[in-house]
Amino acid sequence: MSSIYLHIPYCDTKCCYCDFYSIENHDSKNIFIKSLIKEISTSAKIYSDKEVVETIFFGGGTPSLLEPNELELILNSLYNNFTISDSSEVTLEANPGTVNLEKLKAYRSLGINRLSFGVQSFNNDELIFLSRIHTGDEARDAIKLARKAGFDNLNIDLMFSLPNQTIEKLKFTLNEAFSFSTEHISAYSLIVEPNTPLFKLVQNKIVSPLPVDDDAKLYNFILDQMSLNGFEQYEVSNFCKPGYHSRHNSNYWNHTNYLGFGPSAHSFWKNNFENAKRWSNHRNITKYCDDLENNISPISMEEFLTKKDLSTEFLFLGLRSSGIDLNKMNNIYDKNISIEQKEKIQNYIQKNYIELNNNFIHLTKKGYMVCDSIIEQLL
Repeated sequence: MSSIYLHIPYCDTKCCYCDFYSIENHDSKNIFIKSLIKEISTSAKIYSDKEVVETIFFGGGTPSLLEPNELELILNSLYNNFTISDSSEVTLEANPGTVNLEKLKAYRSLGINRLSFGVQSFNNDELIFLSRIHTGDEARDAIKLARKAGFDNLNIDLMFSLPNQTIEKLKFTLNEAFSFSTEHISAYSLIVEPNTPLFKLVQNKIVSPLPVDDDAKLYNFILDQMSLNGFEQYEVSNFCKPGYHSRHNSNYWNHTNYLGFGPSAHSFWKNNFENAKRWSNHRNITKYCDDLENNISPISMEEFLTKKDLSTEFLFLGLRSSGIDLNKMNNIYDKNISIEQKEKIQNYIQKNYIELNNNFIHLTKKGYMVCDSIIEQLL
């Protein structure tokens, strides 16, 4: 089984914190869709007979800016060129304010069976700070319309650790999210990325990031509230009701093969555990479209991964998510960290950062709080 990611680079407004590739000018949309379809068909000549596709994910940018007929062209290309599982998970990222009932019903009829709403907050002042184009009420309306359109698998993206954010403001947003009984919630700490408007605001001391200790308190509050409301944590920032983990995201974390289409999209493919490659496309829509128009690969970077590279990724991706099967790690990568790192692992177990059961280790709630530090030590 493998996965497919499609990067739709259009946004109405670029959010101040976002470092994903996106553009506000939509004039190139027609040529972009034509180029995207060409990339899909070209790639299929190499990979279509390799594996069945289990998940499809439209990310961005703002994929919900696509009209249903545009999305249909892309989906038809995928289904015509690849073998898609009958039980595939097909996710579309959507921004409140860019959808209506008619559009959502059309998406559902095309086979989209999972929506991921970029809500970020239900506090209007926080939405304004984040440069979001929707209000809290528009987010509520969009979620209700999605249910009305027949979607029974919804994710809400939330953001915390905003400047001056308090437990009370975060609690309000969480309670609003819980009130919709969505199947999945992602909660990401605000990161100040270079080359973003937010980075400049911080550099110029106009905005002050939340202190690390306050960030930890908010994250701990999130963990408590998720558990109390029936959500299971299966990755540092991802929570779901039983049976509703994101299969697509999980595939990224367990080294499943995936193909990325569109400008800036990344791909990963291994034929075995000693022959793996990762590559990415141009982060420029003009260069991306021009290359495909001229029958040139739009790839801007590629790297070949050694067995050691893969074992390192297996370790940190596994710890960040559902855990590590130590027997599998030993059998595939000849790396036995239960022996190599025995003293550190025992120390983490005694401090209740890690649990070890039947040769399977995973982080505890306390361990997720210092996940990066634990991974750094074990590496």
